[in-house]
Amino acid sequence: HIDPMDISIPGDISSAAFFIVAALIVPGSSLIIKDVGLNPTRTGLLDVLLSMGARISIQDKRELFGEPRGDIRAEHSSLRGVNIGGDMIPRIIDEIPVLGVAAAYASGTTTISDAQELKVKESDRINTTAAELRKMGVSVEDKEDGFIIEGGRTLKGAVTDSHGDHRIAMSLAVAALAAEGGTSVQNCE
Repeated sequence: HIDPMDISIPGDISSAAFFIVAALIVPGSSLIIKDVGLNPTRTGLLDVLLSMGARISIQDKRELFGEPRGDIRAEHSSLRGVNIGGDMIPRIIDEIPVLGVAAAYASGTTTISDAQELKVKESDRINTTAAELRKMGVSVEDKEDGFIIEGGRTLKGAVTDSHGDHRIAMSLAVAALAAEGGTSVQNCE
């Protein structure tokens, strides 16, 4: 039997990812997301964004119930393209659609490789991310195991489709925040 206890569950970094990228791409933004789980198996997103030049810092880092957690501060940043693959992919597999958005707003080329697993998620997240960002004017080349994004153009509002995938829906909503003109994301039920 288990005795009653109070347990504090940290916030989910995969959910925080959308707000972090939104802060990075929208001029003038500064955001603190409180009490996010920072288990190193889950923080690949932060490592990739930092390598892109993101202004991200961790405040009030602590451990509770054996799990690291802290407050994530993200500020508008000038991002640059990076190459992502290999051992990093398992640590960012759920964040690749929103990393595609960060790449679209970064200067230079971002290449994501070794991400075949994304083809069998809620949607084929490689092709779906590429196709929907293309509608917004992003230069994207699909690969079997990822994509190549030429960033730095101004994104244009468009009619987009989530394909029934919550991560695609949220990523497109984030992309729309800094795009010119209005964007609608269909199939967001």
